[in-house]
Amino acid sequence: MNNKTKKLLIISLAPTILKDGKYWSYSPYVNEIDVWFKYADEHRILAPFSYPEDVLVKPFSTSSIKRYYIPFFAFNSIFNILKALMYMPLIVFQMIRAMAWADHIHLRCPANVSLIACFVQLLFPFKQKSTKYAGNWDPNSNQPVGYRLQQAILRNTMFTRHMKVLVYGDWPGETSNVHPFISATYRDKERVPFQAKDYSQELVFVFAGMLVPGKRPLLTIQFIEQLNQQGIPARLELFGDGPLRLELETYIEQKKLESCVTMHGNQDKTVVKAALQTAHFNMLLSKSEGWPKAVAEGMFFGCIPVSTAVSCVHWMMGYGERGILVEPHLETAVAQFIKVLNSENLERMAELAMDWSQAYTFDRLEEDIQKVLEGTFESRV
Repeated sequence: MNNKTKKLLIISLAPTILKDGKYWSYSPYVNEIDVWFKYADEHRILAPFSYPEDVLVKPFSTSSIKRYYIPFFAFNSIFNILKALMYMPLIVFQMIRAMAWADHIHLRCPANVSLIACFVQLLFPFKQKSTKYAGNWDPNSNQPVGYRLQQAILRNTMFTRHMKVLVYGDWPGETSNVHPFISATYRDKERVPFQAKDYSQELVFVFAGMLVPGKRPLLTIQFIEQLNQQGIPARLELFGDGPLRLELETYIEQKKLESCVTMHGNQDKTVVKAALQTAHFNMLLSKSEGWPKAVAEGMFFGCIPVSTAVSCVHWMMGYGERGILVEPHLETAVAQFIKVLNSENLERMAELAMDWSQAYTFDRLEEDIQKVLEGTFESRV
């Protein structure tokens, strides 16, 4: 398959900044967009050139990128709404100009930029298009109006033509243009054989993520505390940083949990990978997710996920066959975990988790992206 898309346009909220003669953006986004650009001859990005936070961590590997300028805008206050309305003629003009140039239009949703782009793409019904919806696609979840509006436009095959909507998870009853599409971290060569772990000794848990309220790291620590209080030896290896770090450190000190909770801060991917290979479980008691990266990464190494049923987590975990689903309430979560611990074949659960996650490698992601741009992509979950 050597047919390349000639002109590829990416429309995204992620800022694209010129720095040291290269275009930069945040690392996970750059890693994937580099793959999209690999299968196109000409590359352009429509995105803000500034952003209120410093998130620029990596340059694109593609050197031939050209960009369309739009200002950063938001709808989170009266002042910002008025400013966005003032910018809107320029934003719409730039989107029309960019889409007219492209052979393939790729939207990154959900975001304020993609909301406008969802409307503008209606003017180009015969162009090949795709959308990577990186948020929670669950039709029953509570989401902002702007996100719901983007979903409604994208799944409407009468108005949105020649569009493949790539979403996290397999959602029954969706329109024909909505396809399950899984992100990935590890390569084929990083697969490891399954190794059984001893669940009769101290249980080792890993938390890897931002220390923010949405990830519920305090609840995770309290979960480990409760297990130990109920006579189940447990230890938590906590990776990540964020605004809650001081609060968590204070809680650990006050409750004298240093022997069972270790805070490592941000660590290199190889350090987290090594921890996952030896741990029994990985924790994600999150309030909301798009793609639950931490869950998939733990499963890749036979680390059983313990997670709330947000976004597509229940589907990833085989509705409890390859992971432990718990409620986001301490006593209930601990009780649900202990019930599974005492009654299920955990070795089999870990092996099923590994088999599922190792089917979704970065090599497969790259192959799927190539097929999307060639127009030959079909769902394979």
